[in-house]
Amino acid sequence: MENGRSILNQISGQLNADSFLQEHWQGSFEEYLDIVRQDPRVTRTAFQRVYDMIMSYGTYPVEGKKSLIRYRFFDDPVNDGKDGIFGLSQPLMELVNVFKSAALKYGSERRVLLLHGPVGSSKSTIARLLKQGLERYSRTEDGALYSFGWKEEDGTILWDPMNGDPLQLVPLKNRQEICDYLNAERDPDKDAGYGVEITGEVCPLSRFIFNERLEKANGDWTKVMDQIVVKRITFSEQDRIGIGTFQPKDEKNQDSTELTGDINYRKIAQYGSESDPRAFNFDGEFNISNRGLIEFIEVLKLDVAFLYDLLGASQEHKIKPKKFAQTDIDTVIIGHTNEPEYRRLQSNEFMEALRDRTVKIDVPYVTKLSEEVKIYEKDYNTKRVRGKHIAPHTLEIAAMWAVLTRLETPKHHGLTLIQKMNLYNGKSLPGFTTENVEQLRKEAKSEGLFGISPRYVQDKISNALVVNSHSSNLNPFMLLNELEEGLKHHSLIANDDMRDHYRQLITVVKEEYTDIVKNEVQRAIAADEEALTRLCGNYLDNVKAYTQKERVKNKFTGEYEEPDERLMRSIEERIDIPDTRKDDFRREIMNYIGALSLDGKSFDYKTNDRLQKALEMKLFEDQKDTIKLTSLVSNVVDSETQEKIDIVKARLIRNYGYDEESATDVLQYVASIFARGDTKKNSDAA
Repeated sequence: MENGRSILNQISGQLNADSFLQEHWQGSFEEYLDIVRQDPRVTRTAFQRVYDMIMSYGTYPVEGKKSLIRYRFFDDPVNDGKDGIFGLSQPLMELVNVFKSAALKYGSERRVLLLHGPVGSSKSTIARLLKQGLERYSRTEDGALYSFGWKEEDGTILWDPMNGDPLQLVPLKNRQEICDYLNAERDPDKDAGYGVEITGEVCPLSRFIFNERLEKANGDWTKVMDQIVVKRITFSEQDRIGIGTFQPKDEKNQDSTELTGDINYRKIAQYGSESDPRAFNFDGEFNISNRGLIEFIEVLKLDVAFLYDLLGASQEHKIKPKKFAQTDIDTVIIGHTNEPEYRRLQSNEFMEALRDRTVKIDVPYVTKLSEEVKIYEKDYNTKRVRGKHIAPHTLEIAAMWAVLTRLETPKHHGLTLIQKMNLYNGKSLPGFTTENVEQLRKEAKSEGLFGISPRYVQDKISNALVVNSHSSNLNPFMLLNELEEGLKHHSLIANDDMRDHYRQLITVVKEEYTDIVKNEVQRAIAADEEALTRLCGNYLDNVKAYTQKERVKNKFTGEYEEPDERLMRSIEERIDIPDTRKDDFRREIMNYIGALSLDGKSFDYKTNDRLQKALEMKLFEDQKDTIKLTSLVSNVVDSETQEKIDIVKARLIRNYGYDEESATDVLQYVASIFARGDTKKNSDAA
């Protein structure tokens, strides 16, 4: 039997003592020079480190998009996709391209990165991924970086409060000589990495101590370096090392010292001056984020006084602590904001300097249905939702509605919003090429910057799971009712016209859901493999005779007859092949079969989606009356019909992911549709 000690021993066995020692390495300045000469990456800038961190996870192509790649880092593989970003391949490429440009020092390293988009569009998630990624990367061998401290007489070490690079202690006149030494073994033509450059000065406190000790050493710099201890540092937002986060407060409580540090009044009496760096806390968000990253939440809500610090930190890589000269800083500044705040920035002439120093990255809502579905499947799946079955298409229908609210009405004549959504989702539509779809996207420049957020849908899924506790299932209608009910109190809906539009879209997705489940039930009823194969063989025999202008042998009488036009058209009409196109369609089928034959392969109707759909719909029409599906509505079902219905239900469970209750519900729903259809036919006939 296991006890507390056994589990502790198990955990202890998983811990790596060598790794701990590497992360907490300490040594001399000389040893640090050897480390740099061997691996110049330890001196990278903040932008270089972020870019390398992202690229360390690798990339892969976006299916169907030659010009797009995905960065595996944004899939959050370390946390099993917990914070994975779905869709948004283009915005993420733009963001990484900025990091790459900044890493190469092409100018964007002197800009504020502004993630701009509607609420709930993953801006905060992107920033969180970058911060967590940097923390992990700094603990790896590839992401190692170092800072320094000063040996005190009592044996303690006074660490540099801004985690500066030890190379910044090299005097300006000697820096090139040191760089030449450190880069001596590097071949710029073969080595794609970064060479060693020494820029910037240490913080005021380290500068004060350096000058004080240089004076005691009579100007002997090497003696001062003997008093330096170099240590490896690892970033940590919790410990405020290399990762900063700033969130604006109300104007009365905002204080720029939160960014650049503040006077330590208790130490003024000890050191006698407010301008003595030993009486100053260099612990503002900019100070502690040096060499790493700082996130500004809702950055455009900052008071104007803060913007001066922001501008200096981005453009000049300097901040101005109170009572001290400008101090060098190397950090990635990433902020995020929504559309109303950004419009205010554009209209404010006093913000012109900030606009000029900002690189805006639009982070819209997802407009591809399959990617939106993944957002909800991440949180609502069999692992997370216990004791309740989420019926097939429930999350898909919610995602469909959310995506539709983000799309602009198509300008193309005859194209519906649903069709536009399907085109974006990779489905084909007669008359639309890939270029046409790209043109649709270009025409709708604001798509994804408005509409319903995933957060709203997630809230309503949660509500629907709780409210419908009487049922062991959550089906699309339950969720759609919850989504529609919530529109009454949605605080971000600007006007009643928009609210009515969203309600109308709920009606649209209900109709789409009806078509989906009708098709599923039809396929479940027509899922008789032998019957489908026989029907396909019969159809192909007639098509072959028709295209070759031959006659067909009747299997029963043995006589040769004209091809069965009625049979062929009854199948072709199921997939909207007009009479004027029937010859072309039939020739295409025969050409396809001929091409397979040349390769030594035989034709299978399952390899042709359109033909398979047509055969299934034809077989369904032939069999639905024998099953008497509409009798489900009247609750009067004979044993023979019940047996056939149970077979269909079993197929729905096996092939489409239903359980007993949801399969029964969907069969009754589809049965009611057919019953209404029969009633309508009878009334029309009367």
